[in-house]
Amino acid sequence: MTASSDASLIGLEVARRRSFAIISHPDAGKTTLTEKLLLYAGAIQIAGSVKARKASRHATSDWMEIEKQRGISVASSVMQMEYRNCIINLLDTPGHQDFSEDTYRVLTAVDSALMVIDAANGVEAQTRRLIEVCRARNTPLVTFINKMDREVKPPLDLMDEIEQALGMSVVPMTWPVGMGRSFAGVIDIAKSQMRMFKAGEDRVGHQEDQLVNINDPKLQDLLGEDLQTALTEVELIRGAMPGFDLEEFLNGKQSPVFFGSAINNFGVKEILNTLVELAPPPKSRMTLQREILPSEKNFSGVVFKIQANMDPAHRDRVAFLRICSGHFERGMRLKISRNGKEIRTNNALSFLSQRRDILDEAFPGDIIGIPNHGLLQLGDTLTEGEKLQFTGLPFFAPEIFKLVETADPLRTKQLRDGLLQLGEEGAIQVFRPLLGGPMLLGAFGQLQFEVVAHRLKSEYNAEVRLLPAKYSLSRWVSSTDPIALKKFIKENSHRMSEDVVGAPVFLAAHRSELDVAKQLSKEIEFHSLREHAGLIYQKDFIA
Repeated sequence: MTASSDASLIGLEVARRRSFAIISHPDAGKTTLTEKLLLYAGAIQIAGSVKARKASRHATSDWMEIEKQRGISVASSVMQMEYRNCIINLLDTPGHQDFSEDTYRVLTAVDSALMVIDAANGVEAQTRRLIEVCRARNTPLVTFINKMDREVKPPLDLMDEIEQALGMSVVPMTWPVGMGRSFAGVIDIAKSQMRMFKAGEDRVGHQEDQLVNINDPKLQDLLGEDLQTALTEVELIRGAMPGFDLEEFLNGKQSPVFFGSAINNFGVKEILNTLVELAPPPKSRMTLQREILPSEKNFSGVVFKIQANMDPAHRDRVAFLRICSGHFERGMRLKISRNGKEIRTNNALSFLSQRRDILDEAFPGDIIGIPNHGLLQLGDTLTEGEKLQFTGLPFFAPEIFKLVETADPLRTKQLRDGLLQLGEEGAIQVFRPLLGGPMLLGAFGQLQFEVVAHRLKSEYNAEVRLLPAKYSLSRWVSSTDPIALKKFIKENSHRMSEDVVGAPVFLAAHRSELDVAKQLSKEIEFHSLREHAGLIYQKDFIA
């Protein structure tokens, strides 16, 4: 293949790609919507049960044993599907705030996001945090207001709440008629048609939802006051809200809003069509060295997630790579920019959650898996030789700490291996005290500790005890003066540890200890965020 034909192929394939994440507060229906999107795209034939712990079918994106037991998502999952000649890379994220760090990293690998809101609860705390991340990156955001088949907040109130939370204008594309038992469907505002509601099934047939002109007298007779209320509200929002502006949406300044009921398959097809028609194809991405265009001939990609034990029988680790430029072909030799080491890609994978297939080629916007035995780390950049480092992959200073020790001294090696792999994965932060003693775990919520303890037992056969730790905060430390840094670490060795990539970490029991350390060591910088294994820090932004 010539260089010009290869560039032309890359350009065509980039235009077909859509990569987006689904974000929400827990229990808003995110994983259910993920299942239904897969169903409508033809990627699966039967939607799995999300809530029923003893159900014979489970959500495709909930593949971990603990997810199936609890009916929650605790790890992001990747699914690729084809719909209307577009290749869609869909990333389902954990809704629970304890796993927000995983979600933040996933948001660095996508070009748009789908926000799911429970119509009964409105915009909840975790949703606000995720919105801030999307806004900081100017990520285009589509909003789906779910569970309209229940008694919910008035739609006008939801519009006000979402607009205030987003800090951007919202544009309803559909509008509900009734709610709960009287929910009759939604009005397509642009087409002045009503899509009639009917409860869905696990299987999607070929029948289309019934469309009726909103001025049809039969519709007026059937729905009466609910329809009149909806039509009045539609006229109100037409006059009070701006029209949809594609440029504003693509710049992350406007969000189209849809109403529906994912559990009943209602509104799902509109979301899928919107993502294909409006969501952006892969965009350029910044590295420390230069801007990378997706249409470039040379390959580049960034590791944004590592997952251990997707296949428990083989104790494997898979690095998830977002392709940023070039044409990936199986077997190509790639270099890790961090250390110059070369890897072969004969076993590169494509995903439908836990299901994996060997792939032959991929293009910018695609998410591929590279089997990994500790060589790759979160944030690593892979290229054909050029030294690049993509930016923006966050690691936050944890807020809760526990000491971890094995319940069986004979399982010490299994514990060490498990902690190393789960730390590399980013499931939890693992610290090794410089003066020895039990390893220290850092997390953002109690559920993280429970999940890690469960995984250590089930995946590594290492039952552990989690003990209270005296620390309440941590900061990565750095200095432009290597001698000063070495001196600081030695003088504070009783409070120092190393994280999974060997970065020095200062631990404090109280905020006052950190304040004193800052006062006494002016040449040391304290960081509440580091980006990746390249140890690029953001200055301490917590007052």
